Amino acid sequence: MASHYEAPIRKPLVTGNKSYHDVSVDIAAPIEGKANNQWWIVFGISLSAFLWGVGCIIYTISTGIGVWGLNKTVGWAWDITNFVWWVGIGHAGTLISAVLLLFRQKWRMGINRSAEAMTIFSVIQAGLFPLIHMGRPWLGYWMLPIPNAFGSLWVNFNSPLLWDVFAISTYLTVSLVFWWTGLLPDFAMIRDRAVLPFQKKIYSLVSFGWSGRAKDWQRFEEVSLVLAGLATPLVLSVHTIVSFDFATSVIPGWHTTIFPPYFVAGAIFSGFAMVNTLLIIMRKVCHLEDYITVQHIELMNIVIMITGSIVGVAYITELFIAWYSGVEYEQYAFLNRATGPYWWAYWSMMTCNVFSPQLMWFKKLRTSIIFSFIISIVVNIGMWFERFVIIVTSLHRDYLPSSWTMFSPTFIDIGIFIGTVGFFFSLFLLYARTFPVIAQAEVKTILKSSADNYKKLRDKNE
Repeated sequence: MASHYEAPIRKPLVTGNKSYHDVSVDIAAPIEGKANNQWWIVFGISLSAFLWGVGCIIYTISTGIGVWGLNKTVGWAWDITNFVWWVGIGHAGTLISAVLLLFRQKWRMGINRSAEAMTIFSVIQAGLFPLIHMGRPWLGYWMLPIPNAFGSLWVNFNSPLLWDVFAISTYLTVSLVFWWTGLLPDFAMIRDRAVLPFQKKIYSLVSFGWSGRAKDWQRFEEVSLVLAGLATPLVLSVHTIVSFDFATSVIPGWHTTIFPPYFVAGAIFSGFAMVNTLLIIMRKVCHLEDYITVQHIELMNIVIMITGSIVGVAYITELFIAWYSGVEYEQYAFLNRATGPYWWAYWSMMTCNVFSPQLMWFKKLRTSIIFSFIISIVVNIGMWFERFVIIVTSLHRDYLPSSWTMFSPTFIDIGIFIGTVGFFFSLFLLYARTFPVIAQAEVKTILKSSADNYKKLRDKNE
């Protein structure tokens, strides 16, 4: 008998001879059980980092932006670097969920839920930075186009910073709706398993009365597809708009038309690296090795390798265009990046972003969990340096040598950044304890075609 389900060359995406009931039990386990000591230790560290960051933010707002390392020449620095970095990390979630859903990729099933959660948490971190940078965050609502009757004027639609407000609020809204829609059947599963009345009540509320009838599933499929169709252009538009913050200026090193595609590739690159970091930890802590397999990690490593190569080509293109243009300011901006006082940041960026992903060409390395984990962290360090290099090295030496200066962050700058990292991990750890971390309903749909017990049954029948 020929194979009904799929080509025999594909490795199973769900291992461990799982039945439908096993999937429910495994995915509900981290929520129903007590948190282990490792969880409390990591959560304690994250929470203390977050509280330290809150202290720094309060100090900044009450004293003024002068407590940062900014000066007359370098008006954008550490904070905007962090903003672009966090927005970039948020890109992988929507890409894994929406784009791979439209392309009917089964391997997204095990990882999409955590990637979407990561998107939402990182966009929250990103949104904090422009708000604090305003200096008067309580006037943040001025950025929204509210009518004159409310006392503020209509906003300036020519301002790239305003495009950011629209891009990020749209991105956050669509991602949140997409994430929550996917969670409905999983919340219902937890609701039906819950023993405590309070837990049952909470999960009943958040599952919006999901009953699992055919009609529910039909609407679920339709809404998922529509949202995926809406979210796919957002993957491209959000980081394109962030790149316009730079590309629409006249500063050498910023004024480049290659920025939009290169920022988008960089965002997917750093986003996938962060998904890898989180999933490698989570599969160990939550015992989900059967659902997040080495194959998932390998496929994500391939995406990291490809986007890393695109970013590498973009760096070389920038250098070539600076030389070919004959504009000495542009040439100097790039020479200064590579050999000036911030040379160490430039070469850190090059090493982490261009050279390290190329090691993924070797199958032995890209299927190694430890190696993938190290590279995923290295890539995100490199992407942080990329944003730092673009922002600071272009500003610190501009057209007037008399206004050349250096930027160095204060402990407040660093504290706020550490605070957002702590906030991100605190949110993610709380999510892992209260939300089903894997889309169990979707994993069950691929059990027949992609689980190893069905393959064994099939081979026996042949």
